[in-house]
Amino acid sequence: MITAFQSVILGIVEGFTEFLPVSSTAHLTLASDLLGIAQSPYTKTFEIAIQSGAILAVVALYWQKFLDWGMVKRLAVAFVPTGILGLAFYHIVKTYLLGNIAVVLVSLAGGGLVLILFERLFRQRSAIEAPERITYRKSFGIGLCQSLALIPGVSRSAATIVGGMLLGVKREAIVEFSFLLAVPTMLAATGLDAVKSFHELSGTGFLTLGIGLIVSFLTALLGIKFLLGYVRRHTFTAFGAYRIILVLAFLPLAAC
Repeated sequence: MITAFQSVILGIVEGFTEFLPVSSTAHLTLASDLLGIAQSPYTKTFEIAIQSGAILAVVALYWQKFLDWGMVKRLAVAFVPTGILGLAFYHIVKTYLLGNIAVVLVSLAGGGLVLILFERLFRQRSAIEAPERITYRKSFGIGLCQSLALIPGVSRSAATIVGGMLLGVKREAIVEFSFLLAVPTMLAATGLDAVKSFHELSGTGFLTLGIGLIVSFLTALLGIKFLLGYVRRHTFTAFGAYRIILVLAFLPLAAC
């Protein structure tokens, strides 16, 4: 069982990393290991559900965007690939991939190398400058890229941002679109897991989850504002390097 203190720590980790291209799932897995939290069906359900706090931060900051029917349709199209694949591979992901440190470290390292190479080789000339101007075809393509994040450690944010830029969307615009796409994606993931794993939560489990959700919400507000300011002046190379350094630091865990 996760304690209140552990829930606060995990809430901070989840909230701040959810929208950065570093994989919040990977960070939750590694943080849980450092805190001595054993992987169990309850722990995995907690790690999925706690993401709802970060998603509520997006709703609080961008609620007006969800009143735009055109934007809602674009998000729906982008959600389709992840929705279908997530439903099809739910059991495999939760049983064999989620909480697997080896999978997380390999994905973190691979994603880090991709970010570094992407920033060195990619040169964007003309680009879509607003999320509202992303076509439905490009929305679907971004959704396909997002589906790669079903593998823990890949990073939903990194996959959508890199995919969007390759499809001709300006950096700031795809970052914002990635924020918005997180809402239907993570709410669907949480809802599906709640239906299948509701029995894993007891009275105490609901209390610690509630604490984690509140902390996740508050820290996600900071994480969103940080990333928006960061992308105006910097590339994602530093995030790629950070991912690789994190892998090197945690390699002994995989060997145990």
